[in-house]
Amino acid sequence: MDRDRPSLYLIPTPLGNLDDITIRALKVLETVDIILCEDTRETKKLLDKYNIKNKLVSCHEFNEEKMKDRVLSYLVGGFNVGLVTDQGTPLISDPGYRITSYIVSKGYEIISLPGPTAFVPALTMSTLSPLPFLFYGFLNAKETRRKKELTNLKNYPFTIIFYEAPHRILATLLNIKEIFGDRKICLAREISKKYEEAIRGNISEILESKFELKGEFVIVVEGAKLEFDFNSMSIVDHVNFYIEDGNTKNEAIKLVAKERGIPKSIVYKEYLDNSK
Repeated sequence: MDRDRPSLYLIPTPLGNLDDITIRALKVLETVDIILCEDTRETKKLLDKYNIKNKLVSCHEFNEEKMKDRVLSYLVGGFNVGLVTDQGTPLISDPGYRITSYIVSKGYEIISLPGPTAFVPALTMSTLSPLPFLFYGFLNAKETRRKKELTNLKNYPFTIIFYEAPHRILATLLNIKEIFGDRKICLAREISKKYEEAIRGNISEILESKFELKGEFVIVVEGAKLEFDFNSMSIVDHVNFYIEDGNTKNEAIKLVAKERGIPKSIVYKEYLDNSK
């Protein structure tokens, strides 16, 4: 193990191709005392391939809150614990955040192993600008909230990455087109699996392509092409730009604060003191 004291290990697992496991991940899976997993059946497939025998304990988004003290009791008892999800890196649009926060607050270490995560290959195969980028994860399942999230993101001038389920992919693409405009995107699905596919083009072109509605999707969207560099603008002009774009004053102030990386209170005071 990497530490003398018991620790919680976050272990990335393959997205589809089981050969994508790292040597270090296999060593940790073999040597931890307990493995927490979303679905014991899925994790067992991986362990069986590499002839790893270990205790599996179910830990998913519906019981994560209840599992916090149980995980702590394992560590207090001197046991090293591994945490995996069905695919990819724990916590990245997967369970684990509540447990890790709790364990750290109790004085135990979290050791996160590098490994597979879907948004990285999706970004690099997209042929869209790789830097800077924003990984957003899943948008809200409810359309009204999803549209509000997209409205808050539409003026960001860097590549944005979303995850989406197959049953919502068409609705989400239509929402992105409505709010962002007909931008270039890459729709990546079944990453590392037999039917891996990357579909590139404008949103309208992709919607017309009648692609296969199966597998988990990663949507990579080009950034907004803004007509200004906000760093050369005053805060007042920056806020007014978003108000003219259809946002309320409070929404515009929130967007400016996010883009400039400063508190909303500073933007509000500057706007209040200097706007006419």
